Amino acid sequence: MLFPIKREICQNLSLAESQEWLVTNGIGGYASGTITGLLTRRYHGLLIASLNPPVQRTLLVTKLDETAIYFNKEYPLYTNRWSSGIVEPKGYQYLNQFHLEGTTPLWTYTFADVLLEKRVWMQQKENTTYVKYSLIQSSYPVTLSVKALINYRDHHHHTKNPNWLMHLEKVPQGVRVIAFEGATPFYLFSNKGNYTLNHDWYLGFQLAREKERGFDDCEDHLHGITFDVTLQPWEDFTIVMSTLPHPQLDDKIALTQQRDYEKNVLTQWRVNTRFKNKLTPEWVEHLVLIANQFIVDRATSLNPQGKSIIAGYHWFNDWGRDTMISLPGLTLATGKPVIAHSILSNYSHYLDQGMLPNVFPDVGETPQYNTVDATLWYFQAIYAYYQVTKDRQFLQEIYPKLVEIIHWHCQGTRYQIKLDPKDGLIYAGETGSQLTWMDAKIGDLVITPRIGKPIEINALWYNALVIISAIGQHLDIPNQEYQEMAKQTAKGFSRYWDETLGYCYDVIDTPEGNDTSLRPNQLFGIALPNPKLLEKLRLPSLLTPTQEKKIMEISKQLLLTPYGLRSLAPTEPKYEGYYQGNPLERDSIYHQGTVWGWLIGVYLESHLKVYQKPQEVMKILERMSSHLKDTGIGNMSEIFDGDFPHVARGAIGQAWTVAEVLRIWFLINNTTT
Repeated sequence: MLFPIKREICQNLSLAESQEWLVTNGIGGYASGTITGLLTRRYHGLLIASLNPPVQRTLLVTKLDETAIYFNKEYPLYTNRWSSGIVEPKGYQYLNQFHLEGTTPLWTYTFADVLLEKRVWMQQKENTTYVKYSLIQSSYPVTLSVKALINYRDHHHHTKNPNWLMHLEKVPQGVRVIAFEGATPFYLFSNKGNYTLNHDWYLGFQLAREKERGFDDCEDHLHGITFDVTLQPWEDFTIVMSTLPHPQLDDKIALTQQRDYEKNVLTQWRVNTRFKNKLTPEWVEHLVLIANQFIVDRATSLNPQGKSIIAGYHWFNDWGRDTMISLPGLTLATGKPVIAHSILSNYSHYLDQGMLPNVFPDVGETPQYNTVDATLWYFQAIYAYYQVTKDRQFLQEIYPKLVEIIHWHCQGTRYQIKLDPKDGLIYAGETGSQLTWMDAKIGDLVITPRIGKPIEINALWYNALVIISAIGQHLDIPNQEYQEMAKQTAKGFSRYWDETLGYCYDVIDTPEGNDTSLRPNQLFGIALPNPKLLEKLRLPSLLTPTQEKKIMEISKQLLLTPYGLRSLAPTEPKYEGYYQGNPLERDSIYHQGTVWGWLIGVYLESHLKVYQKPQEVMKILERMSSHLKDTGIGNMSEIFDGDFPHVARGAIGQAWTVAEVLRIWFLINNTTT
C-alpha cells in the first residue's frame, strides 16, 4: 500500500479535492482526476486518448457517476460541483481510503456494512482504460448503477453549450460512440449486467482549478450510457473504455498484465543497474515506475519505434530541452539504455542548422527551434548514455552530427546564437525571443529575455566542447581544436564572477549591461563538466574552489527550499513568492522566485563536488521525496511557491523533477559510478 490517504482527509472535501491521481498508457494518453471524483480541471477524465501518439490528446470519457443501492437505500459514491457552487451529491462522505498499488489508484468506499473497492488503470500502448469494482464485504447483494459521462474534445479545450447529437449504437457487451462525422469512434463495454443508452447533456460542472488559473471554469458533459449490475459478495464488475472495437475485456487478464508490466520494469531496473540484491527505499522503486509514465512512443519515417519524453502532465507535450535533461534520470538511472538510445537517435533526425527543436506541436508537422540549450543538453545526454553502455558504435554514428552542431554555433544560427571569438562564449537572443529554460512570454513580451551570454548556456557550451573532445579520443579522431576552444571558453567564463557580489552574473553583455540577479543558473558552472573528464583532458574547472563554495553558501541560504530551488532570490526587487492569478499574472512570475523541482539536481550535484558529503545529499533527497504524498499522489510536481509553505503548482507530474531526483540518487548509490 503506497501513499495511503485516510478517511479524515478523504471526507474533508477542501483537502481531498486538491489530491490528484494519474495513470498513463505509454503513447501519450492518460486518465486523471481527484481522489473524490470531483472534476476540478479540464484535463480530468477517465479516457483522454492520444489519437496521434504522443499528441492529439482527446477527452472521450469524462467520469463515471456511481450509485450503490443497498436495502432499497441509495448511496451516491460520486461528487459534483455545479456552476452555482453547490456540491451535490457528496459521495466523498463514503470514501474511506485512497492509495496506490504500484501506479494503480485504489478507492475504498464504506456504507452500512458494505466495503467496495474501485481500481483504475490503462492498457499499455492502447487508448484503453479499465474501471473495476470489487465487492469485498456485504451481508447481501449490492446493486450498482453507473452513469458514463462522455465528450469529444481536445484536452486543452472545454465544451460549453453543446448543440451536437452524438451517435450511440449498441454493440456486443457495450456501446459504440461516434461524436460527429469524421470523429474517431470509441467504445464502452461492461463484463456483466445491463446497460441503457441515454443522451442527456449535464450542464455546468464547475472546475475549481481552472477558475484559480484564470480560465473558463464551467463545462458540460453528455450522459451517454447507464450500466446496471447486481453484485454478490466478492464479485467484480468492470467497465472498459477504448478506441479499439475489440479490447481485452477480461479484467483479470488485463489487471495481471498491468501488474506484470510493472514487475518487469522493477526487475529490469534492478538487473541493469546492479541493484538486484540491494535494499532500496520504497519511494525510489516507486519513482522508477513513475518514470515510465513520461516515456512515450514517437514514430518517425526513419524510426517507427522511436521514443520521446512527455515533459509533464497534464498539458505538456514532448519538449527537446526537457527530454534531454530528463533522459539520464528517466532511462539510464532506471536501467533502460535501449530507450535512451532510441530517444537520442530519434531526435538526431530533427537536427536543423545545428539545433534541436524545443517543441513538437499538437497540430502540424513543423517543430519549433526556439531554444539555445536543448542542443547543448543533447551532448550531456549522449555522453551519459555512453558512460553506461560503452556503445562506441553509437558514438561513431552521432559524432558527425555533433561536429555539425559545433560548426553551426561557431558560424552562427537562428536567433543570433553565435560564438563570440573574443571570449569564447556563446551569445544568444533577439527581441521577442525566449531561448533559455526561463522562457515565459506574454504575447510579444518576454518576461526574462536574457539576451546576451547566459551563464548556464556557456557552462553547457564548455561542457559540449569537453564532451566532443572526449568522444574524439574514444574514436581515435584528432580534434585538438575543440580542446583549444574549450580553454578559451574557460578563460572567458571568468567574466561571470563578481567579487563584490560574491557570486556570478546571470547574464553578461546584455543590452543593459551585466545582470546581477541572484539566480540558480550559476550552479551549472560548478556541476559541469564532469571533473573526471576535465582531469583526463587536462582542462580547468570553470570556477575556482573558493568561488564554488561561495556560490553554494549563498544558494543554500537564499535559493534552497525543501522541494527545489527558487528561480530568483527573495532579496531581489522582482521576487514573487506565490505563483497564482490569471495566465498573464502567473507567466509574469513563473521564473521570478517560483521554486523549480528539477533544479534540485544541479544543486545536489554541486553539493557533492564542493562538500563531498553524500549523506547530506541523501537527507535532502529524502526530504524532497515527502512530496510524493501531496498533490499528484505518487508523483512530483513541476513548481512550488517560493514562500512557505511552498504549495505545489503547475503540472502535477513533471518529467525532469522525477528524473533529477532519480539521477542524483543513482549517482550516490550506484557502485559502478
